[in-house]
Formats: sequence, C-alpha cells, structure tokens
Amino acid sequence: MSFEIISVIGLGYIGLPTAAMFASRKKSVIGVDVNQHTIDTINRGEIHIVEPELDIIVQAVVHEGYLRATTVPEVADAFLIAVPTPFKTCKQGEIPEPDLSYIEAASKAIAPVLKKGDLVVLESTSPVGATEKMAEWLAEIRNDLSFPQQVAEKADINIAHCPERVLPGHVVRELVENDRVIGGMTARCSERAVELYKMFVQGDCVITNARTAEMAKLTENSCRDVQIAFANELSIICDKLDVDVWELISLANRHPRINILQPGPGVGGHCIAVDPWFIVSKTPELARLIRGAREVNDNKPRWVLEKVKSSIAEFLQGNPNKTIKDVVIACYGLTFKPDIDDLRESPALAITKSILEYHSGRGLVVEPNINALPLGLSNNSLISLCDSNYAIEVADIIVMLVNHKEFSRIDKKNIQDKKIIDTIGLW
Repeated sequence: MSFEIISVIGLGYIGLPTAAMFASRKKSVIGVDVNQHTIDTINRGEIHIVEPELDIIVQAVVHEGYLRATTVPEVADAFLIAVPTPFKTCKQGEIPEPDLSYIEAASKAIAPVLKKGDLVVLESTSPVGATEKMAEWLAEIRNDLSFPQQVAEKADINIAHCPERVLPGHVVRELVENDRVIGGMTARCSERAVELYKMFVQGDCVITNARTAEMAKLTENSCRDVQIAFANELSIICDKLDVDVWELISLANRHPRINILQPGPGVGGHCIAVDPWFIVSKTPELARLIRGAREVNDNKPRWVLEKVKSSIAEFLQGNPNKTIKDVVIACYGLTFKPDIDDLRESPALAITKSILEYHSGRGLVVEPNINALPLGLSNNSLISLCDSNYAIEVADIIVMLVNHKEFSRIDKKNIQDKKIIDTIGLW
C-alpha cells in the first residue's frame, strides 16, 4: 500500500524538516503542532527555526500545495510522531525519569482519525518500551482496530520506531544521506516503515525491532556523552594542576589511536544532555559509567560559575577602588552549540543565568543567533545582540561559552587587560 498522505506530529527542529522532505517528493503532507504561531508561520511558507536550506524548501512546498500545517490531526496514510521527550523535574542527586506525556498526547490526538492500513512511526528519542506504550495508548482508544501487540502481523495498524539521527545545522543533508534504524513491532511494520522512508532517504534503512531501535539512539548519545565527560573532567584536573588542557589534548591526539574530544562548559541540546538518563532510569544499578558521565557534564556549569566568582574576587583585589557593582561581565554565547539558535538544555544559557543572578553589577550577553533574550535574562542591565567589540571594550571579565564563528574574529589585542574565562579554547 502506498502512502499518499503523510502526517507529521510536532513541527520543531526534526518534525518540520522531515515534513518538508516528504513534501519535496510531491507527497501531500499535513503538519500538526499545538503552537498556533508555528502553524501560521509555516502556512505563510516561512520557518520558525534556524536551519540552513530549510527555508527555501518550506517556501517551495507550501506554495506548491504539498505542505500545510494545522493544529488538529486529519486522516492520513502514515503518521510520524516527532514531539519532545524531556525528563521530569527531580531533586538534585535523583535520577531523572523520562516524561512521555507529549508522546501520549500525540497518540491520543491521532487515534480518532486512524483507519485500517495506517502506519504510525515514533521518531521521538524515547526510553526502551516507549513504542510499545504508544501502541497501547492507541489501542485503548481505538478498540475497533487491531494492533501488533494483539494480533502481530495481522494488525490493522502498523507501528514502528525510527529515531532521528541528524546534526543541527546539517539537518536537510543528513535527513537524506544518513542511514536510518527502523524498528517495527513486527516484520510487516518494519517493511512498511522502510517503504515510507525510502521516499527520500538515500542512506541504508537497517531493520531491527522496536526496542533495539530505541536503545540504538540512546546508545549513540550516551557514548558521545561519556567521551565529552572525559574531556570535561580532564579540563578540571588540568586547571588544578596548572596544565593547558587544549595543548595537552592536541599532544595526546597525535597518537594514532587516541581521539580525545574538546572540553566545554557542559553538554546541551535535546539529545545528549537528556538521553543517557533514559538508560540510567531503566537500569540504575547497571548504568554506572553512563550515570557518572552525565553527572560530570551536569556539574561542569557549576564549576564554570565558581571560576567566574573567583575572577570577580581577583579583579576586586586588583582594583580596590571598585565595588562588585562596578564589575562588568560579558557572556559570549547562549546556544548549546556553535552557529545555531537552539537553546534547549544549553549549559551556556544556564551559566549566564546563574552569573547574572549572582552578580549585582552589569552583565552583557552577546549572542548573534537569536533576536531576543529568553525568559530569565530580560532585565535592564542586559544588552542582547550587542556589538562584540563594544562588550569587550566595557567588560572587565569575559566568559567565552560558545564558539560561534563571529567570536573567532575578535582581535586578541583587545582582551589583553581583561580577565578571561575561556571554556571553549578560543584563546
């Protein structure tokens, strides 16, 4: 059975590019989102996120009539759920539990419009068992239809998991070129999901089961998190021993079998900063290394904040005629990685907020990729998107948090008399 109408639930950093890819193949695509501003923006042929090349594709497919957005799900042949999967709020030291409420809400929203022969694919990064749980939610509402957990291959509705595996800033290219892991609840479910994705995916579609597909994405991000944690822990040790960690890593990486990553202010984004906890929450007694890495990376922003506090104290000791209210701090970068506008789980954002909550003097924020300061940073002492040279001129302490391309153009001569906290190795 071919797929003539495709519905994508959740039009964020993954859902919108995915919807645009299907629409670019001349398929009728219905995008669904709860945010009316997002809907209105897309229906004008515009985008509400920053992603290279995506704006051109969306403009074309909307104007050609292949993509439209709405707040209410409609009848389709395939439904892709690409909604957030954060973790629940918890106390410090507790293991965060995954929050599946967005997946549940999306499942309940599409259930009334399902028909025999439909395919439902969960793309959201999820803890092991989430796809099966989604199938249960659908079955509870639609007892007139059969599902894989009930009748296996004979099911009216096919269910699969296919995690996204793309890099922000390269999403359009990687959606097409990257391999996809397809985990159906039955062999038939997998086959139909492969048929769907092969409309635009040029990489291999590798078939497995739903649980292994879920675990594959968590494993990829947990591996990366462990590697970053090693670099971040090394940076803290080197600071204590008065060793240049950047030089150290470059020397160690000259060994043919060593490839240490670069340390930073922490780990952010909707994947690496979240997904390892999905493994830890399922098997807390076994995932000791994964949990340790997550704790190292979660604690790095606190360490950076302590470095800022020490710099303030040193500055005041060297300038006894000034008070803490006279000290100007400039924070460079808010996003979770360079050259994007994504603030999700950003350690740079968390550090900046903490600095400005602690510091009673003036604070400047330099972030070239957003148009307005996020909540928690809007007060009269802040300047958003200010000229970086101006910030350097007036700042006493400079905190480098994100390696945006604009910051590499800063003339080092202008910072020689400043206190620098460089978490990214720019200087």
